[in-house]
Amino acid sequence: MIAMAHGGGGSRMLDLLEEIVFPLIDQAGEPEDAAALSLPGTRLAYTTDSFVVKPIFFPGGDIGKLAVCGTANDLAMRGARPLYLTLALILEEGLSFGVLQKVLESAAFWAKEAGVKIVAGDTKVVERGAADSLYINTSGIGVIPEGREVSIKGAEPGDVLIVNGFIGDHETSVLSEREGFDFEVAVDSDCAPLYGLVERMQQAGTIHALRDATRGGLAAVLREMAQGSGIAIELSEESIPVREGVRGVCEMLGLDPMLLANEGKFVAAVPEDNAGPMLAAMRFHPLGQDAAVIGKVLEGRKGEVSILTPLGSHRVVRMPSGENFPRIC
Repeated sequence: MIAMAHGGGGSRMLDLLEEIVFPLIDQAGEPEDAAALSLPGTRLAYTTDSFVVKPIFFPGGDIGKLAVCGTANDLAMRGARPLYLTLALILEEGLSFGVLQKVLESAAFWAKEAGVKIVAGDTKVVERGAADSLYINTSGIGVIPEGREVSIKGAEPGDVLIVNGFIGDHETSVLSEREGFDFEVAVDSDCAPLYGLVERMQQAGTIHALRDATRGGLAAVLREMAQGSGIAIELSEESIPVREGVRGVCEMLGLDPMLLANEGKFVAAVPEDNAGPMLAAMRFHPLGQDAAVIGKVLEGRKGEVSILTPLGSHRVVRMPSGENFPRIC
């Protein structure tokens, strides 16, 4: 039977896809957030996504902003310039027009910020109690520049790993709003469109592998990168940027920041000799000011991710089975 963990971006979801979904729809199961499609004269990136975050408004964002930014970011992670989105609404009977208007105004604002146009959509209404306010489904199309190949499978031994800022903000924000926790340090969601930052990095050097750390957090994306690229990864725990507010939440609830979802953070594998110029370029962008090198790519057992602790010991980073809490995005 389907469990909440099957939608959490971890090992349970991968099992569902590989054992049931992909065999039945004859899909190869490439571990990418967007497909790269070759057409006469051009290459496109294409993606689809659904958003069921609870609550639909949270510090730093809302479901409209999340849907637009999340979809555009999946295209950017393939090196594509996001161009067009579709936006379909599933509305619960009794939802107020005011709430719907606020969500759509946010989606329109962030589409403009992300440089994309919403060109099509659909609207369905279900009975009261059959949905929780509203859900959004999206698709996105972008253009991949000639000669550019960015994939989660491209990391190479000798690369360093760069994260563009503090991790765990989004899940902390949603959790605080949903559960009514009164944390001493307020944390806003990091939800933001990432294409501008990625393009600045492309101009500064070479990106071998790229993925945004959404469901399953940094731990899940690094395990997927190590597995997809056939390499091992070693992280430095002290180098991973985590806000004090997020650390406090994790200590209070017994959570690991590495497992918390993000909506404006990615991990890039870049050649070591390119790391300096890449970081300099990133830090001139608002979404890359806190960028940091957090680890390196090694030859070794395929899919292995370890972390060097401040005490000098190593521990294995495991793929989470699902999210700490459901409906984070």
